[in-house]
Amino acid sequence: MNDPGLHQPIAEGAKQVENHYDESDSENMDEGEGAKSFLVPARWWYASTAFPLLAGTFGPMANTFSVCALVQYWRTEIPPGGTEAHGKDIPDPKWLLAVNAVSLILAVTANISLLLNMARRVSFSTAQPVTILGFWTASILLIALIAVASHHFRAPGVENQALTQAYYYAIFAAGLYQLISYLMCITVWGAYQGHYSREFKLTMPQRTLMLQTISFMAYLLVGAAIYSHVEGWTFLDAIYWADFTCLTVGIGDYAPSTHLGRSLLFPYAIGGIVSLGLVIGSIRSMVLDRGKEKLHARMTEKTRKSVLKRISDMDNKFTGSRLYGFRHKTITKVALDPTSSRISEIERRRAEFEAMRAVQDLAAAKRKWISLGMSGGVFVLLWVIGAVVFREAEKNQGWTYFGSLYFAYTSLLTIGYGDFSPQSNSGKPFFVFWSLLAVPALTILISDMGDTVVKIIKDFTLYLGEITVLPSDQGGLSDRLKYGVYKITGVQIGNKVSVKSDEDIEEKPPMMRNIPRQDEHHGPKQQVVGGTRHVADFGKEEKQDEQAARDRGDKVAEDEHHYRHMLLSEMRKMYSYVNQEPPKKFTYEEWAHYLRLLGEDEHDQRYHRRAPIKDKNRMEVAILDRSDPLSIDNVDDQGSGSQDDVSENQFAKDKDDIKEWSWLGNRSPLMGDKDEAEWILERLFAVLERELRKQMGQPDGKSSLPRQHPCFHNSQSPASDTNQDQ
Repeated sequence: MNDPGLHQPIAEGAKQVENHYDESDSENMDEGEGAKSFLVPARWWYASTAFPLLAGTFGPMANTFSVCALVQYWRTEIPPGGTEAHGKDIPDPKWLLAVNAVSLILAVTANISLLLNMARRVSFSTAQPVTILGFWTASILLIALIAVASHHFRAPGVENQALTQAYYYAIFAAGLYQLISYLMCITVWGAYQGHYSREFKLTMPQRTLMLQTISFMAYLLVGAAIYSHVEGWTFLDAIYWADFTCLTVGIGDYAPSTHLGRSLLFPYAIGGIVSLGLVIGSIRSMVLDRGKEKLHARMTEKTRKSVLKRISDMDNKFTGSRLYGFRHKTITKVALDPTSSRISEIERRRAEFEAMRAVQDLAAAKRKWISLGMSGGVFVLLWVIGAVVFREAEKNQGWTYFGSLYFAYTSLLTIGYGDFSPQSNSGKPFFVFWSLLAVPALTILISDMGDTVVKIIKDFTLYLGEITVLPSDQGGLSDRLKYGVYKITGVQIGNKVSVKSDEDIEEKPPMMRNIPRQDEHHGPKQQVVGGTRHVADFGKEEKQDEQAARDRGDKVAEDEHHYRHMLLSEMRKMYSYVNQEPPKKFTYEEWAHYLRLLGEDEHDQRYHRRAPIKDKNRMEVAILDRSDPLSIDNVDDQGSGSQDDVSENQFAKDKDDIKEWSWLGNRSPLMGDKDEAEWILERLFAVLERELRKQMGQPDGKSSLPRQHPCFHNSQSPASDTNQDQ
């Protein structure tokens, strides 16, 4: 169960597959659906995405257990003085074999229906009844057989009888079938309640997870069939061997002894590890990462609302209360109205922006540590509960609970000393089931540790190296120690700590007409990749047209060509930021620059609003605003929306159609499921398209410059404002 390190290649492959299918998938998705989905509660994300993926993962596992329950008799006769391992199988009645076979056929049919539904070969309304009824009926049939076998299934004339491994595999299969049917019932109920579409919104890599699970389980079955013949093992003992071999546990109680068996191990072990690595990579790269994105978006929304509520309850003047992670001056400015004369509008907006950045950082930290706590809790439960089961299953071997804990721990970490190994007919099937559950549990735990504990240890190790022998960007030992404290706590000691890492260097955006226009040889570095070359050529044409308009004295045409040239220059730059890891986060000055290109001026308070603070106690708000002569009528957020709401309003020709917005509101560009660079690039494309339509005289070519555009007047540049919170 070691991580094979396939995260990067699988992630790159996933992006290529997603890009290939983006065009077809977009036809089946409403415009803006993805941007609005971050407001959907996380419980409906589980129902629409996580539950189908769990069903697609556990379905093939349950089918494998059903096969194991069918290939061997359920009863065995233990000879005097022997153990279950020396038992002689007792043939089952034909009706048990028939019911068992019907259960397997129903479950396989349900699994195929689920697979075809995920592949969009069968509609949701057709596939889900087959899936749910198939799994549920298969479970009921197995439960009936299990109940009969546990009480009224003794063979006549047999004194010492026991149940075989097949019986216990049937128990695990029945439980998984029940679980899958209930999970899919929740998914169907949520779809018919209108919480999400009646169609799986899964990416192509997510759909392949089910195929990879099927391949891995089939690999175990084929390997067990071969080795049971080559080594003379029973099929279910061979399944047990194949499981701990492919999971690299290596318990050692079963090992190939023939020349052919040892020769076949070379390709079989490699193939099993690679197949398992694909499943692990899919869980982490295609499921876990996307789940984190969704949970991070939801936690950001909840943190934003919580912060706004706490800000509304604060009395900055009298109580002097503090909000963790936020500077007091920032919170005080955020609570002001845009028309307040206490501070400038650009300073108030910057405070809102900084507060929203703090919300994002706080939500990210909470998500990481909560995820680590949950995955760590699952690991501990898997460990301690597994030890309880192993102690009961192997009590005839004299296992204590501590010995079971020891065995479970060494197995989970794939150490596999071999001094403890399950021997009973119940212990071996449980080990197979338990070890397969450990694969996703350990995958999630390792990923969460990489975001938190491992990162802290890595940073601390590098810091120790920098203050001792490794080269550092900082000067003397004192500067290195101060920088280390700053990196760990965020608190600056003494003078401002200089940070020279590439991630912390922010480019100062070029200002528009109040700064000399860029010369063609001093513009951003052009990327000659794919369609970017066409953008560069188009930019040169606009530059030439701008010069021609200047020569003939056409001021309007000169400004229009200059504006389009600036759009193209910024689009070329934005290409390098899209899909950057980690995602690019722009400074407030950069955001102000791009918003000016889109027709928004951060200095203009007419199109801004106060942070949407909901006041629970009007008297408290009145006390808070006592020194402010302005009204508090518009405190509540005006409607809900997403990033698309902002763009639609920004491009409106009539300024009265533009909704007022706040950096802390849910219409903020920072509140969405898209990266900031992707959001800006889409809006730049939209503005350029409208400009070109206007140039060609098309009727829908509305001007992208609502109100007096800041490109064409000498207003103060956002970057030139030096009023920042200290």
